[in-house]
This record gives sequence, C-alpha cells and structure tokens, in this order.
Amino acid sequence: MKNFEELGVSPEIRKAIEELGYAAPMPVQEEVIPYLLGENNDIVALAQTGTGKTAAFGLPILQKIDVRERAPQALVLCPTRELCLQIAGDLNDYSKYIDGLKVLPVYGGSSIESQIRSLKKGVHIIVATPGRLLDLMERKVVSLATIRNVILDEADEMLNMGFTDSINAILADVPEDRNTLMFSATMGPEIARIAKNYLRNPREITIGRKNEGATNVNHVVYIVHAKDKYAALKRIVDYYPQIYGIIFCRTRKETQEIADKLMEEGYNADSLHGELSQAQRDAVMQKFRIRHLQLLVATDVAARGLDVDDLTHIINYGLPDDTESYTHRSGRTGRAGKTGTSIAIINVREKSKMREIERMIGKKFVLGEMPTNRQICEKQVFKVIDDIEKVSVNEEEIAEYMPSIYRKLDWLEKEDLIKRVVSSEFNRFLEYYRDREEIEMPSDQRERNNKRGEVAGKGAVQKGARRAESGYARLFINLGKLDGFYPKQVIELLNRYTTKRVEIGRIDLMKSFSFFEVAERQARMVVEALNGTTFNGRKVAVEVADQANEPARKKGNFKSNVKEQGRRDYSKGDSKPKPKKTSRAERGYTTARGPKKTDDWKQFFKQD
Repeated sequence: MKNFEELGVSPEIRKAIEELGYAAPMPVQEEVIPYLLGENNDIVALAQTGTGKTAAFGLPILQKIDVRERAPQALVLCPTRELCLQIAGDLNDYSKYIDGLKVLPVYGGSSIESQIRSLKKGVHIIVATPGRLLDLMERKVVSLATIRNVILDEADEMLNMGFTDSINAILADVPEDRNTLMFSATMGPEIARIAKNYLRNPREITIGRKNEGATNVNHVVYIVHAKDKYAALKRIVDYYPQIYGIIFCRTRKETQEIADKLMEEGYNADSLHGELSQAQRDAVMQKFRIRHLQLLVATDVAARGLDVDDLTHIINYGLPDDTESYTHRSGRTGRAGKTGTSIAIINVREKSKMREIERMIGKKFVLGEMPTNRQICEKQVFKVIDDIEKVSVNEEEIAEYMPSIYRKLDWLEKEDLIKRVVSSEFNRFLEYYRDREEIEMPSDQRERNNKRGEVAGKGAVQKGARRAESGYARLFINLGKLDGFYPKQVIELLNRYTTKRVEIGRIDLMKSFSFFEVAERQARMVVEALNGTTFNGRKVAVEVADQANEPARKKGNFKSNVKEQGRRDYSKGDSKPKPKKTSRAERGYTTARGPKKTDDWKQFFKQD
C-alpha cells in the first residue's frame, strides 16, 4: 500500500490531513488521487458513502488550484444542503496550510444575497446544490467558464431527487476540456447515460462490486406479522441499549407516528421528514450529531446527504420500494473500518423484495431471532451496571455532602443498596416485560400448522387457495381490471366510504373481481361501508372470502349476490355484449406501463 506522499499529495495538504488523523490512504483514495492529479482524466467511481471519497476527490482538486487566480476553478455538485456544508468544511480542513484558498458552499434555504457577495469577492472552489447554483447562473452572478474540475458527488441521489435537467444545464455551461469525476453508490441506466454524454472515455473505478453493500455491514432480517412491527422495533431497540442509529420509514406520516410513539414511551428519539422547516431540521440534526438523540426516525428523502459517523445500527421499518435505496440506507453504518448492522423488520409479503436486495448487494440476510423478555431484561440490567461502573466521581465536589448521605443510607445493607440503585433504572423494563406476550414469528406458525395437518390427516392449506396473513381478513369485491379497478382505486374507495384508517394487506386483482386483505377487527366495518356503494356507475358488492372456494371463483363458477348487483349470468344463456372500448386512462392506468405494483399499500393510504 502506498502512502499519501507516494500518491503525489503536496506537503501542505499532507500536513493538514496528518493532523486530522489520516495515516494511510483508503482504497478509493489510492485509486482516484493519482489519476485525478493528471489532465483530461475523467472517472466514474462506484463507492459507498463512508469510504473516504471526499478526500479522494478533495485532495487532488485542492492541489490543482491556482490561488493567484481569483475565479472558480473547481465545482462540486451534491444533492443536499447538509452534504454541501460537510464537503465544504472538509475541503477547508484539508487546505488549512494553503494560504488564500477560498471554498464557498452554495445551497438553498440560506440567504442568496450573502452567497452573491462572497462570489463577487472571489472564490476558488464552489460546492453547490444544483437548484441554488442554477438560480445564481440565471442571475448572471456566477460564471463557470473558468472551471477545470467538476465533481458529481452522490450522482445517483441527485438523479433520484429530480435534478437531471439542472445537472444538464450546469454541465452545458462548463468548458468541455474539464476533468469530470462522478461518484455514485450504484450504477443505474441514468448514471450510465450521464457518463456517456458528459465524460470522455472515463475510467471506471469500483470499490467492491457494482451496487454492492458496504463490506463491514451485517444484514439481519426479522420477519413478523404486520400487526407486530412496532412491538418488534421496541424489542430490538431495547435489546441493544447502546444503539445509535437511524430508523427508516416509508412515509412522512409513518415517520412522525413512530417517532411520537417512541418519545411518548421514554425513548431518546426524534423525527426527520419533509414537513419540517429548515430550522427544525437543523435543530434535530444537531441533537443527533452530538448524541443527545439515540434514535433518528427518518424518511429516505429527508436523510439524503445526511452524514453522521459511528452509527451502530440502521433499522428498516419495512423495506424501501427502490432496492437501491437500501444500499444508501445500510451504507450509513459500518464506516471507516468499523462494523455496523442493518436490520430489516418485514412481513411475509416483503420476502421477494428481500431476495432482490440480496441479489443486488451480493449478501444474504441473517434471519434474526426475536429477543425474548428475559434476554432484553438481562441486557438492560447489565447496561445499568456498566453505567454505574463508568460514573466519574469528583471526590472534592461531593466531600461535604457525604456525611449526610452516609447517615441517610446507614440503615441499608450493602445488598439492599445495590438492589435499590439498580432497580431505580431497571424497573421500567422489568415491569413492561414481566408478563409481556412474546412475538411469534410467522414461519414458526406455518410449520406448526403443517405438522398439525400431517398428524391429523386434514387441515393442511389447500393447494391453490390463498390464505390471509394472521390478523387479516380476506375480502371479495365484484370489481376487477376490466372495470378499471386497480390498487389505487382500492385505496380511493376505502378513503371515500370509511371514516377510520384501514390497515390494508395483500391485494389480488382479477379480470372481473378482486380480493384484498384488511385487519380482521375492521373487516365487518369495511364490508358494511362498501356494500351498496357505486364505482364508475356499478353497484359494489363486498363479502368475506370463503378461502376454500377461491379456486372456483377464479374459474368463473362463483355465485353470490354479484348477479343481483348488476352482473349478467352468461351461463344461463344471456347474450354477452361486446366489450366497450375504453381508453387506458379510463381503465385506471396511471403511467404508460400501468400502475406501479407493490406488496405493501399502507404507505399510500390516508396520506395528505
């Protein structure tokens, strides 16, 4: 392994990074630094966050700056305000001993006038979010004509956030003879297109394998019933008393609900999502960075560009729709040679999504065993003991109070005193878990059911019959794809005719009828609310499905009150009318390829 001097890094920069604790180059730095120090060397670097990439591009572009030329010579584009400030701060640290070098962060949510004043004074490196930089370009207060090095950091995130047009407009204004370096955690089609259009014969550098997860991260999955997800989250958090991590949720509403529940129950947590103002966001992030918060509950969008060191765990409260998002989530732990853990809490229907992620990251999830009441209590009591052992005692400060303390506690034996000290911290967990019912894993339940059926010679699940997940009821509805009835329409129908938030499970769509699952306790309410309503002029019929008869329904032999609700019985000789031609929009399509298919529709339900 080479050192920074052998890579060609200048003495001034080496002095600064040595003070920061940089001893030897990380793999991405060893690959990128010497190549970027050359001319006309474009790079596509595939590397996870936390691999040392800021120094990989930062050191060479700093070294190539001509401080005497008071004009922008390097441009770093990144997706978020937080990442923009972090990169600018790192570049300032690396250039500590380069006199006169100016780095300017440019981002939205801050005074544009102060940024304009700084630009007019002259800067050498601009670190910017695409939207604010484009605004400054349109105001004619910044010129990119002198830019010689362009860095696109977290390019895949910028494209996911909808910055494609802005990036195209910015790169069109930069001289063609520039060096361009594009960093991305994953290599998707859009990244390849940008590279083809704007980079000249780029060298591809991959740290690990393409789209691979961070190497120091363990991936653990807990499969539970949907109704047990929050209880499972609590158990996992309680089992790791020293946890410092991010809990990722799918929607803003779910994020706030989970954070509120955790805070109400005494956990050191807060939320981060798109409905927070910039001031609220900054306050939450500051508390989390200095560890005044143990748990940050966040959406993917809100956490983009979020860079916090030493996270022990990432918890996925359900898997993201986009498998690449999982790579970004898990890559926030296990950094700088440390080991981290990415936990997924999923229900049975998310197993296929888990397999997709496994293929993408090249690793298998380890099936976690749900911590028992006893195991959690043991962990918590030892945490109390550890905390007591680590207490720093200031002998001088407390000396004058000790005689009174001794007199007050003199009647207690040593064992009684220890019990009381431990109990003062431990009683909350002891009381909560004393008679708490353990969480049953769905797979264990299915195995027991199958064994019961084999022994009794009956009761096994019928081949071809679909059974609702435990805690859910399966409902039949006389609407299908031919009626323009798709998952989106299921949600809209429930929103329109029910007054409470309904928990929805699996949705199965047929041509002329469909099945969908709702929480058992809500099934009767849903049936009563929807029966007799109308959808596109048709009267709606809903009933609890008889699972044993489902194959007959699918063959078209099912007889119910559907006929009375307006459907002809063609088996009795009624002439079948020619199907009416309808447009794709009338049939319920929301995109050119139809509505997006997903296993878990709860994130769309009752959202603002």
